[in-house]
Amino acid sequence: MSAITTKFVTDHKLTNERSLKELSQYAPEILELLTDDKEKRRQALPVPERSGLEAEEVNIYQVSDSTCTKETIKEMAQRIVRDKLSERDVKAISRTLIETASDSVVALSRLSRLRRELRILNASEKIISAIFNPEVTRLSNKIQKEHSEQRENEGINFPDHFLLESVKERLNLYDVSNIPDKQALADIMIMLCIRPSEIKSLRISNGSVTGYAKNRGQQDIPRVFRSLEKNEDRARQLLIWIQEAIISEQLKDPGKLGSSYLSTFLKKDEFIPESDKPLLPSFLRKLGAVFASVVHGPKNASKANTYASEALRHSPDNHASLSKRYTIVNMRKRGEPYN
Repeated sequence: MSAITTKFVTDHKLTNERSLKELSQYAPEILELLTDDKEKRRQALPVPERSGLEAEEVNIYQVSDSTCTKETIKEMAQRIVRDKLSERDVKAISRTLIETASDSVVALSRLSRLRRELRILNASEKIISAIFNPEVTRLSNKIQKEHSEQRENEGINFPDHFLLESVKERLNLYDVSNIPDKQALADIMIMLCIRPSEIKSLRISNGSVTGYAKNRGQQDIPRVFRSLEKNEDRARQLLIWIQEAIISEQLKDPGKLGSSYLSTFLKKDEFIPESDKPLLPSFLRKLGAVFASVVHGPKNASKANTYASEALRHSPDNHASLSKRYTIVNMRKRGEPYN
């Protein structure tokens, strides 16, 4: 990357004697050079997996005098607050985030991350609102709807190893006096529909769950406890077992930025369904939503959807909650063939 920057500066004969206005005209070109390879690699990833990665790791490059500097979204938010940037400046930053994104889903994820970081820093609502871009939101929703419809037609296949019966059997046998392994981590993520980023923060007490990722930087409203493991004490015991193993570094943290620990485990040959793609960490949460709904014995499809929404910790006030997007699973029992 430094070689690219040096060559660009040499080829264009850029020096610190040029004005900032003159240098700024080269920003789009150098941005394209620096992000091209990175964006191409990310475009090869499925949209749901890429969006989170983009939001966390994105670096924005800026030409200043004769140097090129990079800035993460978190640092960007800190600079906005520290330097008391105007709404106009913030909108310019937002445009850069959008223009360097590979698609609208990634762009919206970046903007959401920036707003979240600004809320943590107690930025004014005017500054936070300046980041909102209705067109990006519209395009992102359109893309995600198309992908949702595609998943609805295909469903998620999974091997016998991760059938409801298999996961329940292992959960019943786990001894918390032993050191948990990657299999235990995956099973408990299914049990509680946990995102990798929630592993260390989730808490269960008095029939409710707190610490889920959607509440980061906002009021942590408790949600109803709904789980594959109905016994709250046992579910809490297994969760704490995994959390303590991660804190003591007996297990790696799957929620750590750039971690491929869990995805590598799920790519084992025996975990790949017949003629299908490997399981992804995000699939574990979706399996958990379906399994939790099934074990609680819903009387009809509407109740099944409610149970799944509760397991996913969707807001009960959101009557349009699309939990069905998370429950597109080709459910089957042990011994049944793929259909």
